[in-house]
Amino acid sequence: MPELPVRPTARVVLLDPEDRILLMKGRLPSAKNRPGAWFTVGGGVEPGETVVEAAVREIREETGIADFELGPVLWVREGVMRMPEPTLFQESYLLARCDGGEPDRQGWNALERELIDDIRWWRRQELLTTTDRVFPPGLAELLEDVLAGRLPAEPRVIPWV
Repeated sequence: MPELPVRPTARVVLLDPEDRILLMKGRLPSAKNRPGAWFTVGGGVEPGETVVEAAVREIREETGIADFELGPVLWVREGVMRMPEPTLFQESYLLARCDGGEPDRQGWNALERELIDDIRWWRRQELLTTTDRVFPPGLAELLEDVLAGRLPAEPRVIPWV
């Protein structure tokens, strides 16, 4: 069996002063006509880049927010996704805090403009009650410790599901 391509990915738990998290709603290139899902800011780590450098770049590109404080890696998970060929995603979720505000879409590339339907701030309570798909699964529960200031000493492994 051939080895799958690996895609290290930096995901960002970007919080504002009201403890809201910024999420994007989009679709995969292999599922353009299917309903989208909400997910954290972030994307693939470029060759020669660290996860931290990728997180900084992705925050700036996807939100236009340039002033933020990056924290530790909270969670890691890995699993296979079709992009359009099966690819092993290795996700690192980093904490970041900023002043909030309206996200700026100027840094989005053509594919992001095509596949991203929305971007907005969410309260944890909204995540607990939404019927929309949200990634990672259980994000509202995962945020409970983060919002209470209980950060893991080591990144917590969360299931791909």
